[in-house]
Amino acid sequence: MEGPSVPIVTESMPFLEKVMIKAELEDLFDARDVVEVVFRTMRDVMPTETIDRVAGELHEEALPTEDKAINNEIADLWTDTNPIVAFLSRIRPILHIKPETFLFRIKQEAGLPLHVTPESAVTAVFSATKEELTDDRIQEIASYLPGEIRTMWEQA
Repeated sequence: MEGPSVPIVTESMPFLEKVMIKAELEDLFDARDVVEVVFRTMRDVMPTETIDRVAGELHEEALPTEDKAINNEIADLWTDTNPIVAFLSRIRPILHIKPETFLFRIKQEAGLPLHVTPESAVTAVFSATKEELTDDRIQEIASYLPGEIRTMWEQA
């Protein structure tokens, strides 16, 4: 019994812990930052109606803690915190993003540690998110994701 122990992700584990473990992130704040960027990029490719339906299903606690910096519902992470960006995203048409652009945005904006690839971060967020959604919402999201990103969503 030597070497580091690796936590096992369980269904009852809080959302941010799942993302942290699956993406091999250092802490919960990194997980929160990655989730926010992946969610923002996902919202950019979806119409407002879909965004609202997804938000309606994400009302589980992201992490039970007294730390207000990470004590949110998953729906709070889904919603853009910048009021101007949130407003503009409701009135602009959906963006048609190529898979490589989707991953590039995660790499540039999420502040990933060097050992974490954008693909593993996205897959971790997708996997944890799908556990919170109905099958109808999972299929609806898949219909808007481009190419390789859709495949990652379906396999997560």
